[in-house]
Order: sequence, then structure tokens, then C-alpha cells
Amino acid sequence: MELFLPLILVLFASFFQGTFGLGMKFIKPLAWEAWWLMHVSIAMILFPMAWAIFAVPNLFEVIFSTDTIVLFKAMLFGFLWGIGGILFGKSVGKVGVSLTYGIVMGLASAVGSIVPLFQIENAVNQPAFPFIITGVVIIVVGVVVVAWAGIKRDNQTNADTGIPTGKAFQIGLLIAVLSGVLSAFLNVGFANATPVAENAVLAGAATNNSSLAAWVVVLWGAFLMNALYSVVLLIKNKSYVTYKGAWGTKAFRWSVLAGLFWFAALGIYGQGAALMGSIGPVIGWPMLLGMSLIISNIWAYREGEWNNVKTPFRIMLVGLSTIIMACVILGYSNSLN
Repeated sequence: MELFLPLILVLFASFFQGTFGLGMKFIKPLAWEAWWLMHVSIAMILFPMAWAIFAVPNLFEVIFSTDTIVLFKAMLFGFLWGIGGILFGKSVGKVGVSLTYGIVMGLASAVGSIVPLFQIENAVNQPAFPFIITGVVIIVVGVVVVAWAGIKRDNQTNADTGIPTGKAFQIGLLIAVLSGVLSAFLNVGFANATPVAENAVLAGAATNNSSLAAWVVVLWGAFLMNALYSVVLLIKNKSYVTYKGAWGTKAFRWSVLAGLFWFAALGIYGQGAALMGSIGPVIGWPMLLGMSLIISNIWAYREGEWNNVKTPFRIMLVGLSTIIMACVILGYSNSLN
């Protein structure tokens, strides 16, 4: 059971990661930036800190007893991840949702796993190394296939204007690539915040709960970027007026619920990764993103987004099957740890 519990936790986390996006269908009457500011306040500050305060004794003593350089790096990676999220939105307008999502998810999975892997001493000599590399490569292939299915679906249903050409397309690709690399930094920040988690264990926290202290630090940086961007847009567009009368609406309830789901994913993933040891962020991260892509497409199927598109649907199933195969390989690599 000790072998399977971390994997079960990561798979459970993927349900929340693949589900929280449903809330973004219920933004109106709020402006996007008004909804997003409420969402990130719950997802990145209130819920993580409440959970961590409950589970980690003397949370703030644990955090501020950690080396300042460690804290700065963890927050910086969180801040950079926030920039990646903004660039994601910019890329969508130039190359479409499906292509952007494929590039970003693929790069975030690969970079977010490979960077922490090579930060482990003698990583290439680990028995799990070839299986991890194989699993990450296969999961990226699966993500690309799912993205291809999405592009074909959009073109077939005229849900998109198709893939643009020319300079706008090239710029959009570059933005998507940069977004993918920066999006990986959420996990890189988590891996580099390990000393915070180690201090939490010394303070009496359970090993699985120690990761919550690490997330608090990383998400301080992430919140700073997201909050600043939202506030700038609120002032620029004078969209703060949309808060009037929004309290108690479906938009308000979903901003809170989506925030709870979003950090539930990271918190539970962090627990699973902590139980795996130093290899946890390497194995768990691509599994989290890959399985969440499966969950989100299950929701999309239930919403009718794959109706009347037989060929793209079959391609999507091939991509999801590929992701499942990659997760099996990554799960096996954990047994070699």
C-alpha cells in the first residue's frame, strides 16, 4: 500500500486539476479580471494558508527559519509561472486554444519534470532514470496527439477560424513555447522549496503534509504576479464596477469553488510527491498534468464538445491512451526509487 498510496494521491489530485476549469464557464456578470482576482485569492492565499496552518505546527516559524535564498527562489519561480499563465492567454488569440494548450501542456510536463530530475545528485545513475525519461517523452507525445485532435475538431465544427498563418502565427508559437517553459516553473519552484518542507517535518508535521509549507511560499510569488495583473486590468478597464451585485451569484460561487479545486489538486499532488521522496516532483508532475488532461476531456465529452466529430474523437482517444501508458511507466519508475 505504501508503494501505491503516492500514486493514488496524484491520480486523485488530477481529478481536481482537470475539473477546476469548469468554473471559467461561469464568469459573467463579472469581468474576467474581477473573477480571476477572487479566484487566485482563494486558490493561492486563503485555502493554502488555512490548510497549511492546520497541518503544519508553527507554519510561519518554519517558513522564516528557512534560508532566505531558498524562499526567494521558490517565490521567483512562482512569479514566473504567473507570467506563463498570462502568455497562455495571449497565445490563444494568435494560434487557437487547442494548439496553445498542446504546446504549453507538453512543455510544462517535460520541463517541469526534467529540471527537478537533473537537480538530483547522480540522477542519470538512478535505476528509474530511463523509465522516467521514457514516460515523460511518451506523455508529451500523448499531449500532442490530443492537441492535434482538438485542432481537427475545431476546424471541422468551425469553432475556430483555423490556424492563422504568417507573422502572427510565428509570434503566437513563440509565445506559446515561452508560456510552456514558464508554466513548468510552478513545479520547479515546488521542488526547490524542499528545504521548507524539511523544516516542517522537523517542526512535527507529517511527511505528506510538509509539502503544504512549500506550496505556501511558491504561491506567494504566484499570487503576486496574478494579483498585480488583475488589478492593473481592473483599473485600466474600470471593470471593478462588475463586483456590484455579483456577490452570491453563480460567478461568485464558482470563483470560490474553482479556487478550492485548484489548490486541492496541488495540495494533494504535493502530499503524494512528498511520500515518493526526492523523485516525487519528477514523477508526479507529468502524471498530474497528463491525467488532468484526461479528466478535462471527459468533462468536455459530457458537455457535448466531441459530438459529431468521429475522426477527431478517435484521435483524441489514441492520445489519452498514450498518456495512460506513460503514467503506467512513470508509476513503475516509482517502484525503483
